[in-house]
Amino acid sequence: MTTLTLYTRRDCHLCEEMKAVIREVGRTVPLTIEEVDIDRDRALVRRYGRDIPVLIAGGQEVARHRVTADRLREVLEAQTAGHHGE
Repeated sequence: MTTLTLYTRRDCHLCEEMKAVIREVGRTVPLTIEEVDIDRDRALVRRYGRDIPVLIAGGQEVARHRVTADRLREVLEAQTAGHHGE
């Protein structure tokens, strides 16, 4: 199972769109999501500012602002394949 980290904030329509895509993919791909409200951490506000949402998988940024379900599935499949090859 892959854990995704989503950097987000309240009242962010792009964040809501990305969450919906993640939920859609999560119906067929095992994953968990950790949401991090950047407004609770000054360092994250400085790092991302208004440049959110940011989606992290396997320690790497995989999307900023928007992601499609197909792209997210590709990323998750590639990461799963990479772990099997180790």
